[in-house]
Amino acid sequence: MLIADRHSEHVACAAGRNVLAAGEVFFVVESPSSVHIDEISNQSTGYCPRSDCWEAVALALDRIGLSHPRDFTTICTFRKCGSCGERNIVKDGWFYCDVCGEALPEKWNFTDLE
Repeated sequence: MLIADRHSEHVACAAGRNVLAAGEVFFVVESPSSVHIDEISNQSTGYCPRSDCWEAVALALDRIGLSHPRDFTTICTFRKCGSCGERNIVKDGWFYCDVCGEALPEKWNFTDLE
């Protein structure tokens, strides 16, 4: 598990290597010996992970003994536009590219990132 400042890029944090999951984590530090995760998401436009990457996240957090929610508290749906190649976060079921307006596929389509 790699952790970097929120203002950094996930791909840079992982040195460009493949990852099992990526996203944002918000910690609550009650004392040096009492830390837990309050919020966690798969929001990473660098890796555009599927929501089913939660299993890898939970396993890593369990291994280090960090208390966490049962699933992502925010789940992002990513699609790549087949026309312009832009990476999109689908919001409210709106499967259209924010850049060129083309329809986005229903299924996750970042096979070049796998």
